[in-house]
Amino acid sequence: MSPVFPTVREVLDLVPVRNGAPRLVAGTAGLDRPVRWVHIAEVPDIATLLGGGELVLTTGIGLPGDDAGLREFIGALADVGVSGLAVELGRRYVSGVPRVMAAAAERRGLPLIELRRGTPFVRITEAVHALIVDAQLTELRATEEIHQRFTELSVEGAEPAEVLRQAAELAGCPMVLENLSRQVLAYDPAGENAELLLDGWERHSRQIRPPGRTAYDPDSGWLVTTVGARGQDWGRLLLRWPATESTPPTRLTILIERAASTLALGRLIRRDAEGLERQIHRTLLTALIDHSRPVDEVALRAKALGVVLDRRHLVGVVVRHRADEPAGDAGTPDDEPAPARRGGRRDTDAEGPEAGPARLRDLAEAVSQAVRDAKLTALTSPLDDQAVGALLALPDPAAEEKALSAFAAALRRVRLDAAPAAPAAPAARPARPLEAPDRPAGRAVASASARPVDAPPRAAIVVAAGSGVGSLREARRSLIEARQVAEAARRDPRDLPCYRLPHVGLAGLLHLLRDEPRLQTFVERELGPLLAYDAQHPREQLLGTLRAYLEQGRNKSAGAAAAHLSRPAFYERLARIGRILDADLDSVDRCLSLHVALLALDAVRTP
Repeated sequence: MSPVFPTVREVLDLVPVRNGAPRLVAGTAGLDRPVRWVHIAEVPDIATLLGGGELVLTTGIGLPGDDAGLREFIGALADVGVSGLAVELGRRYVSGVPRVMAAAAERRGLPLIELRRGTPFVRITEAVHALIVDAQLTELRATEEIHQRFTELSVEGAEPAEVLRQAAELAGCPMVLENLSRQVLAYDPAGENAELLLDGWERHSRQIRPPGRTAYDPDSGWLVTTVGARGQDWGRLLLRWPATESTPPTRLTILIERAASTLALGRLIRRDAEGLERQIHRTLLTALIDHSRPVDEVALRAKALGVVLDRRHLVGVVVRHRADEPAGDAGTPDDEPAPARRGGRRDTDAEGPEAGPARLRDLAEAVSQAVRDAKLTALTSPLDDQAVGALLALPDPAAEEKALSAFAAALRRVRLDAAPAAPAAPAARPARPLEAPDRPAGRAVASASARPVDAPPRAAIVVAAGSGVGSLREARRSLIEARQVAEAARRDPRDLPCYRLPHVGLAGLLHLLRDEPRLQTFVERELGPLLAYDAQHPREQLLGTLRAYLEQGRNKSAGAAAAHLSRPAFYERLARIGRILDADLDSVDRCLSLHVALLALDAVRTP
């Protein structure tokens, strides 16, 4: 896509200009400057009336007669940003423009053209302005197509991969969608080599730092805009425009912003759209918990749905994720673009305001599917923003344990089928406690928990069941108990198929919120300056030095040995890290925060 305005080089190829026998005498470096307008001037102080981007035409009759005046005239034009100066010979200058004038234009990179044959200036202005108007009309049509295309994509709820494909097609340039941790969610190479485009992406991306929400970074050649809505930014959209060319045309800025808004809107509209049957399930379960409807009415309406609750053994079950994620601004939708999937599991590092409801919706669907697969009868519905409840209706109390086991197993199968786990990564060495400097490793001052090397990963969800009851009037007690058990079991280090009241305790582990934008923001706040420094100095990698120091319990001697550095070199690096992060690395609290950020960074980066 070419810029709106023609360049000086293109203007010199126009027929009315060629009729004037043009000759470039200075400013070859400025031939690719865009010409915004053509202005005819015969006074020396014309620069004060110009706004930049004009091609100035003159016969020279009003120009200064002394060398200093000519230098000042050329300097004023260059300062205001004109695209070029064309001087018609014959009236003031016969054989050519003065050398001092050419020398001044060459120093400032201002194209200076001699028109050696007389030609009506009006013909030149008409031709150039027609070219500009035609280009602007083309730009207007392209902008209209952009708006129409992205309006259709928004209405259709297009996937991010499709949005990027069409944006790259319109732009003719590679595009990349990344999350806050600089991981690629989707991309389109626009016919270029995708491997080269994404090679070392995180390091490269951290060096792309344009000002503002939408801006062009000429050093890297990327046009960048922030993606997000309702104050929740969750990524960046980047379009590569070669830095060797001029600034990207306006329509590319419009395109990337429309693409970003389409991506943000797509996340907002993929909400928890409940069907009528699910709404009734929710109404009935809520009525049982809140006593908002008579029990007999609940039983009748449930029977109409095919769920018989009378004369049944009822067990309340609650399924929830181990970690809270506020509905509306955290979580992970299951409709990420294909490039975002890593090892068979969706990449969930960039969240939007719709992700919480999407996560709850997907869990509710999984619970309903598990009930069907286990051949059970139940009312199922989200109970709140975090948990999904089910009221199992069993033929007799003896079937309780078997039914719960079958449900838990079916739920695990459903979730694995929906998102197969990535291949197991090599076990990492557990994090060591944070200790005082040079203190023996066994005397911990603070610690960051880590799963034992040989322990299998815990399921991301908790299945909890209340005590079985014999009547619908007691169902509320079973559901409330199941909810309390699920809440308490979230931090339990065990991975039980189904938690009951005797299983829960105070012990638990923090669940790694790798999919939470606020966690990514925390990592960037704590480690962002250091990561940016490492991206600019790939041979130093101070992050590894910080990791060695913290993993050795803040024991500097042990950290130096682990980093294979001499003590003086290790101490100097620590001092540099402290300056970059503005952190006191002797502070236990500060180091604990940095260690947690490191662990979170590892979680985000783990495929």
